[in-house]
Amino acid sequence: MDFWSRLIAGTSLAPGGNKAASNNPEKRLARFKREYSQLLQLWRGASNLAKDHEAAENIRSSLQELTQILSDESRRPLPHPCITFASTKQIYIPVGKIATTSNSEPIIREGVALFATLIDSEEEDFVENDTFSKSLMNLLVRITGANSIRLGSDTEVEVVELSFNITTKIRLDPEILPAWFTATQHDDTTDSEQDQHEKFTGKTHKEDFPLFYLLIDYIHHEGRIGDFARTGLLYIIEAASNSMALEQWIVESDLATLMATGLGALYSQLSRKLVIDFPTGELPPILAFSDYEHPITTAEIVSSASLDFQGHMETFLSHLVFWQDVLNHCNSVEVKQTLLEHFQVIFLQQLLYPSLLESSDVDGGSSVAVLTYLRRILESLDHPDMIHLILHYLLALPDTTTTPSGTRASISAARKRKSMDLATMMATHIEPASTPALFNLVDLIQASLKSESQQTISVTLQLVSVILRRHHRYAVTTLLWTSQILAEGPQRTIGAHEKEMDFLLSLAGGVGGEDNFDEAYENHVKDSMSALESHPCSITLIAPKSAGGTSKFPGSQATIPGAPRDIRSHTLRPEDPMLKTLLGVLASFFTNSVETNLSLTGAVVDLATCGFMRIEGWLLPDPSKYIYIEEDEEAEDSYFMGIGDLIEIEEKEQMRALRKMRRTPNWAESQIPKFLTELNALVDQVSSYRSEIPRFDELLQQRRDAFQAASSNTATPIPIRQHPPRSSFESSSRSSSPPRKSGFDSLAQRIFPELATPSRSNSPRGRRSGQERSSSSGLSGGYGFATPTSSRNAAPPPQFPMGLETPSRDSSRAFSPSPLRGADTSQKHGVPASQAAAFAAVDQSILARKVGLPTPKGELSPIPFPNLRGSDPDSSKEGSVQGTDDSSISGAEGEKEQEQKLVTVSHMLTNVLVLQEFLLELAALVQVRAGLFGEVRYV
Repeated sequence: MDFWSRLIAGTSLAPGGNKAASNNPEKRLARFKREYSQLLQLWRGASNLAKDHEAAENIRSSLQELTQILSDESRRPLPHPCITFASTKQIYIPVGKIATTSNSEPIIREGVALFATLIDSEEEDFVENDTFSKSLMNLLVRITGANSIRLGSDTEVEVVELSFNITTKIRLDPEILPAWFTATQHDDTTDSEQDQHEKFTGKTHKEDFPLFYLLIDYIHHEGRIGDFARTGLLYIIEAASNSMALEQWIVESDLATLMATGLGALYSQLSRKLVIDFPTGELPPILAFSDYEHPITTAEIVSSASLDFQGHMETFLSHLVFWQDVLNHCNSVEVKQTLLEHFQVIFLQQLLYPSLLESSDVDGGSSVAVLTYLRRILESLDHPDMIHLILHYLLALPDTTTTPSGTRASISAARKRKSMDLATMMATHIEPASTPALFNLVDLIQASLKSESQQTISVTLQLVSVILRRHHRYAVTTLLWTSQILAEGPQRTIGAHEKEMDFLLSLAGGVGGEDNFDEAYENHVKDSMSALESHPCSITLIAPKSAGGTSKFPGSQATIPGAPRDIRSHTLRPEDPMLKTLLGVLASFFTNSVETNLSLTGAVVDLATCGFMRIEGWLLPDPSKYIYIEEDEEAEDSYFMGIGDLIEIEEKEQMRALRKMRRTPNWAESQIPKFLTELNALVDQVSSYRSEIPRFDELLQQRRDAFQAASSNTATPIPIRQHPPRSSFESSSRSSSPPRKSGFDSLAQRIFPELATPSRSNSPRGRRSGQERSSSSGLSGGYGFATPTSSRNAAPPPQFPMGLETPSRDSSRAFSPSPLRGADTSQKHGVPASQAAAFAAVDQSILARKVGLPTPKGELSPIPFPNLRGSDPDSSKEGSVQGTDDSSISGAEGEKEQEQKLVTVSHMLTNVLVLQEFLLELAALVQVRAGLFGEVRYV
């Protein structure tokens, strides 16, 4: 009927007079009084609403009608007699009693709606009325208590939303706080026989602020109800700065205890054993082109790809971020210190540190679990006080004792009592545990980096990266052995800088490849600029200086005593254990897992990103040890020049200084940092692979094209390069090897089958245009797929099929099948389709062979690359490769494989590309640092 009333203008099908009654305040009031009187009669006449369903439904309808009248009147012009009548007669008192005693969710929901309507009307000062607040809180406490009926989710949301609306009004007008909070003086001397734990948890103060505790009960919930509860609690804590009584009450309440124990409970729900994995069908391309194997999971060992685990992790991190929000909104120093004290004692000391201490690398992933959890915690937080508490405690930094910073003696005394109660409870109920003074986070990291598990090494390096990238000041005296740089100004000369850049770029070029790497290098330069400018330590170096010559940025450091001092220029010492460990992992680069190498290169880049970390001495040669070839300087005798030649003398001195800075120093072998030596050794190993592995350059280029196609959002089919047979390996009889589809052929068609068009047939070498290759650079920085939450690059498309059989990459052209094309299309391009299929089968066979690390120069090895070649080097290479498959490994070769870690050629090629991108990234970082931080001398 309402629909037809709105549809037909001026026509009402409702009973006559209803519309006029709504517009007439007197008639509206009469209707409201009549409905209210009927409600009271129904309530008094009903003996048991839980059983009398008809009476309960009539009461619900009456409450709904009253609420509708009030809501409609609040939107109409004044006067509002119904709202005034509700305030004068205090109708909310019987409405609260009806809802409280009804044990009927529909009646409770309508009663809550009526209270919400009165508050939203913002008239008659309902929200400031003590009687109104007591009646409402009595209702809310009774219906959400332990002995109440179970409310539906929708009703609970409405209850918490109503509570949130009240806190919003308190935040906007602190004068209404006394109506909801009463600071009652409690006589502690009469509670001598009371259980100390009961006193500690603040249960004696619950009746002072029931709204506060109602919100606390819902802060752990997910969805809208949790959002309302957490935000409302933030508003109350924010209001504590305007009320000394509320501030002291919060300090002595159990807010900090409930928050800390709740956080600990969520942390305890996380699995004790974890393996890092990816969902089926969503394996990143960089791992798909390696020897990656999905780790084994059991009922006890959980995969990081599990939806249940991800849900628990998200819930824990969201509550951790809520802690941070509370501290950000809290303007009371005393409340902050109370919260932080409980965070340290209950969560850090009793839960987080013991889990780190009890972790092991031999029990199926507990080290992986706790190191991953700690990394996620440090990534999620940015509040300096929370970061300080975590790292200060876990790294066993020295404590600094200070007096309380509160300015009001009563609040400081309250916090002291709370601290003493906390210490008493911990001593009574918790057994003493080990402290970081005996085994700290540095010990755990060093032990984990020497693990036999590649996953443990990978997640440990990721944790190190987070500490170096976000909290470098805590790593200077703990994770790293550093030396302070006392020299002022840049020490590296422009001549030395140019030689260093040439060296790094020549290493990248020595890896090989047919593409033009200029654009890839430019992308690395942009990434390095962004990383350097966003580093927390860089702001003091690149920000404009004030008149006094310094720049201060308040709020970036912890307010708790004991925080590390301002970071200064420093460099790594050669004997630094972390540097030696990184070099040890780098030495086995090509047999490492791809995840480990991505984490390793990321850690090295993060180590060199801080502007106060000088890279001379450990990454680049030490400027104080430069050696120059003696040059005959131009003899100039200025004593015989006249006074008029002083300008010319000064110019010559400047030119001499410029030439001196542009001299290229000689690098003695003993002066080259171990890091550069190791990088050079890796490039030499690539050369060894190139000389031993057939078609190495072609396979490497195919792998590069595959990554470019997988990473480009607008990838086009990869063109086909035709290579004539170069040896008997390629020209052997095809009958000995049946045609097989290559696992890497026509990769672009397999990733993006809808884009299989001959649009790039005009490209003789198959190089992609600049726009097509713009997103393809950066394996070490752009393919950061070490963890499921990594965000360095987009995940591969879901249609990435590893085993789909498609036409060979070395077939004539990457055309999609079409009945319009004849079978002889491939003959036009010089290589028959059958021969191209044979080439693809040969490539696949090579990729499946296993290799180890090349033998260093000067050493002899009977089997430098077992399982790669046949015993007769002059025999057909195709036959020799096929004759040494995995099933034929036995005897001496089988023992050799057990002694030396072997990986497939496919895995090794992926690591070669990771190395090349890492070298480009290092070169870009050195170049950007030189310009951004002024690290190069020109004169």
